[in-house]
Amino acid sequence: MTLETKKSVFVELGKFLSQFSEAGSIQKSSVLYNDIFFDDFEKLIHLSQSHNGWYTPEQVYFSIQSWAEALTAENIEKWLSQYAAEFAKSDKKEKTVALILAGNIPLVGFHDFLSVLITGNKALIKTSSNDQYLLPFLAKYLIAVDENLKDKITFVEGKLENFDAVIATGSNNTSRYFEYYFKDKPSIIRKNRNSAAILTGKETNEELENLGEDIFRYFGLGCRNVSKLFVPKDYSFDAFFQAMFKYQDVIHYEKYANNYDYNKAVFLMSNFKLLDNGFLTIKEDASYASPISSIFYEYYENLEELEKRLENDSEQIQCIVSGNLTPNSIKFGETQKPQLWDYADNVDTITFLLTTK
Repeated sequence: MTLETKKSVFVELGKFLSQFSEAGSIQKSSVLYNDIFFDDFEKLIHLSQSHNGWYTPEQVYFSIQSWAEALTAENIEKWLSQYAAEFAKSDKKEKTVALILAGNIPLVGFHDFLSVLITGNKALIKTSSNDQYLLPFLAKYLIAVDENLKDKITFVEGKLENFDAVIATGSNNTSRYFEYYFKDKPSIIRKNRNSAAILTGKETNEELENLGEDIFRYFGLGCRNVSKLFVPKDYSFDAFFQAMFKYQDVIHYEKYANNYDYNKAVFLMSNFKLLDNGFLTIKEDASYASPISSIFYEYYENLEELEKRLENDSEQIQCIVSGNLTPNSIKFGETQKPQLWDYADNVDTITFLLTTK
C-alpha cells in the first residue's frame, strides 16, 4: 500500500464516521459499505454503555464526531507533510508494533492505531477491557475499504509476542511494569497525566462555560480533562459556579453521582474545606489529579512564577488551558478536540515509528 492509498482509506473512514451524531445519524449514499456497516455501528454506539457505564451515547457520539472532523484529506495532508523526507526513504523495514491501549474514554487509542498503519507498519493490538468493541469494528470497516489491511491489523487477548516496538498507555503503576517488561524493545510508555487551567478572574461567562466542557466531557476521565485550576489570590468562584450550572445534568448519571457522593463524603470526613454546587466539589490541593466530580485549585502570586512551576511539573501535565496566558496554552473548551499533530505527552509518535529500527 502506498502512502496515498493509506491516506485515502482513512479519509473514507472519516466520511463513514461523519454520518453519526447524537442529534440524529444520517446515512449518506456516497459513503462506502453503508449497507454492511451503518446499522451495526449505530447499534454498537447505543450498546456501548452496557459494555462500559461511562460510555454513554452522548460521549461516544462526541468521540466519533471528533475523529470524523480530524480524518479529512486536508488534515491528514497537513499532519504528514512535515515527515515527507522520512516517508520518502526506501530502506524502511515494516515493523510490528504492539499497542497496549487505555479505555478511559471512547477510542482513546485510535491515534496510535492510525499512526502505526499510516507509517506502513503492522498493529498488534491489546485493547482495554473497558473499550473492546469500537476499535475492532472500525478496523473491520478499514479492511472492507482496502483488504490489504487485513494482514496489518491483529487483535490479541493473551500475551503479546513477536513484535518489534511497543506503545503502551497505563497508570503510573502499570508504567513501571511496562518499562521493565519492554526494556529490550523501542517503546513509548505513557503514564498518568492531567490538565490544568489558569484563571485571572477576568474571564467571560462564555469562556467559563467552555471551561466546563474541558472539565465535564467524558465525565472528567481523560488526561486532557481539566482537573486543576490555578487562580489569583482572593479569586471569587461565584462566576465559575454560575457558568458550571450549564452542566448540572451530569449528576443524573448514576456512576458520576456515586463518585460525587463518595468523594464528597471522604473530603468532609477528613475535615477538608470544600466549595460545592451540588454536582461538583472544589478543594484547595497541590495535586494535579483530582477524583471524579471534584476539581483541585491553587492560588498563584504572579504568572511568571506560575509558568516556572508548570514547566517544572511538565511531566505531570497533558495540556494547559488559558486565555493565551502561557506559550502553547489551549483555548477554553478545546482540550478534547486535539488535532492529528497534537501528540500525547508531546511525544511525536510518527517520528518514533519512522525512525525506529
